[in-house]
Amino acid sequence: MASDQPIGVVELRIPAQAEYLQLVRSVVGAAVSCQPSVPPDRVTDLRLAVSEAATNAIEAHGEALVNDRVTMRCQLTESQIILEITDQGGGFDPQSVPNLPEVEDVKRLQHESGMGLSLMRHLTDETTVQVGESGTVIRLKINFE
Repeated sequence: MASDQPIGVVELRIPAQAEYLQLVRSVVGAAVSCQPSVPPDRVTDLRLAVSEAATNAIEAHGEALVNDRVTMRCQLTESQIILEITDQGGGFDPQSVPNLPEVEDVKRLQHESGMGLSLMRHLTDETTVQVGESGTVIRLKINFE
């Protein structure tokens, strides 16, 4: 049985600017590649999910006129990876996000925005949103086994 003890933790603090999204995706990809048991398709899923979360965090900073940095924390164990993306934006009510058609449904193409959280949930084994007065934490988890 694989251990859930951390074998690596990476933390990255980036300016709330879209130009840094590629860096976030690259760091996550590099961190996950340290665990050879991770299937390549799961790495792709995780990179896309973290990109969506980081994009939302950057947008939240812009809307709240916050100059602080967005934090991405990546914890790797033998059996899973847990990513936390933290912003200091104004927060949002996850219940206010409308229910959209399933990701595979062609009707989904009629929606231009509001798909990030739904996509994160589709791509990960667990997605949680913690909203507080000082911002939002999106937690993404992918199991390897």
